[in-house]
Amino acid sequence: MGFDPRQWSGGRPEQRVTSNVEALLAENDALRREVLRLNRELERLQRQQRQRIRTEPRSHRAWSEPSAQAPPRISSQQVRAWGQALAQQPGWTALRQRGLELLIEQLNRSGFPAHLTLEQRLDRLVRGLGTDLMAAVGAKPNKQTTAVLAAFTLFGVRASEWLDEDPQRVVEQLRQRQDQSGSRRQGRRTRTDQRQTDRQDDGHARDPRRAALRVLGLEANASLAEIKQAHRKLVKQHHPDLGGSAEAFRRVNEAYRSLVQ
Repeated sequence: MGFDPRQWSGGRPEQRVTSNVEALLAENDALRREVLRLNRELERLQRQQRQRIRTEPRSHRAWSEPSAQAPPRISSQQVRAWGQALAQQPGWTALRQRGLELLIEQLNRSGFPAHLTLEQRLDRLVRGLGTDLMAAVGAKPNKQTTAVLAAFTLFGVRASEWLDEDPQRVVEQLRQRQDQSGSRRQGRRTRTDQRQTDRQDDGHARDPRRAALRVLGLEANASLAEIKQAHRKLVKQHHPDLGGSAEAFRRVNEAYRSLVQ
């Protein structure tokens, strides 16, 4: 049982403390009821707001979105300027649109994970970058805009820097990669053929495990933990989306799979 100050008499049962106490208690009860009423009203308004957001079309509530749509990271004007700059560089005539398209497909397949498109890969690295790039290029890319796409496939998020600062180097790299891709398709040089060119090691055929370890920069007695650590390091170093070599990235992954399978 609690203490009721109205029953306190200071030792004299015939007296009761009534001055202001009953008024204070009544005021306290009134305040408590008012707080409960305000809380119920707030909950009701919040429910109405949530219901309105769920049912109202997005276009009607765009004004109330917390932030406006950000401007595109890459504009069609930028893509055109990059394409025109590339077309003025030595070696441009050696590039072919179909060859660039095949190069984009090849580099995407050699990336990780291989099923991602260029748009998805760039969006993973920088939110919206791939979407903005494809929108700027348009539905029917020509040779110039295809070369821009190939540059982003080759250099990843750093492609804009290369296109702005050294378009001649971009053309050289694309031409070299296109030639390499074309020679592989024409010659159909298999992995067995590639291994045969590396088969001299003091006059004896190279051991496949030792060859794979050398790709990862490891000795013959390397442990599984050392193999995994070297693989993680080299994958980051050679990842095409970070400006690395797609061919080196492929060789590192193949070597790792042959060692752990």
